[in-house]
Amino acid sequence: MKRIQPWFPTFLYCDRLQRGAWQRFNRELLQECHQIQEFDEAGKKWSAKNYPGGFTSYGSMDKLHQFSSTFMELEQMIDRHVRAYARALEWDLGGRRLKMTDCWVNIMPFRTAHSLHLHPNSVVSGTYYVATPKGCAGLKFEDPRLSKFMAAPPRRVATKPANQLYVNYPAEAGNVVLFESWIRHEVTANPVESERVSISFNYDWD
Repeated sequence: MKRIQPWFPTFLYCDRLQRGAWQRFNRELLQECHQIQEFDEAGKKWSAKNYPGGFTSYGSMDKLHQFSSTFMELEQMIDRHVRAYARALEWDLGGRRLKMTDCWVNIMPFRTAHSLHLHPNSVVSGTYYVATPKGCAGLKFEDPRLSKFMAAPPRRVATKPANQLYVNYPAEAGNVVLFESWIRHEVTANPVESERVSISFNYDWD
């Protein structure tokens, strides 16, 4: 047995949503995201208070997969990735399934940020990237053990990826990122002028 072995790893998932003509699908999604932004007055009010500078339908229209055919199609494609993620985590679902419960739009113009948070009462959460201008903010994850380190010395500047306290997944249109809902994450302020557009979602164990 090796003297040092890694235990209790945290698994993050990233893959292309689909092979082939994802650009066409993203154009349809982008158009609908902007239509939702224009229509959703309650979302605009919620965003002004809770999402300064940007727009999210999280506080108003968070079940988009239940009434939009475009978002229903997105759900079907994401389902495949969630099943693959669950297999990699070796979950025993006991004959039940992971089901999308929430789905909402995020539009982040210049300097809009989303502070560190998690998704309580869900099992798997994730993001699908619709529009990602070059240089826009990625998705930053925090080591879930961070609060337990107490008097631990700082890490070296040049550290192996597995020993880093934070990891940043670049935002790339066409990619879906999945993570367990208890993992804290954030989006730092968008440093570019163009809008960063994504769709976030939660899955429960049904």
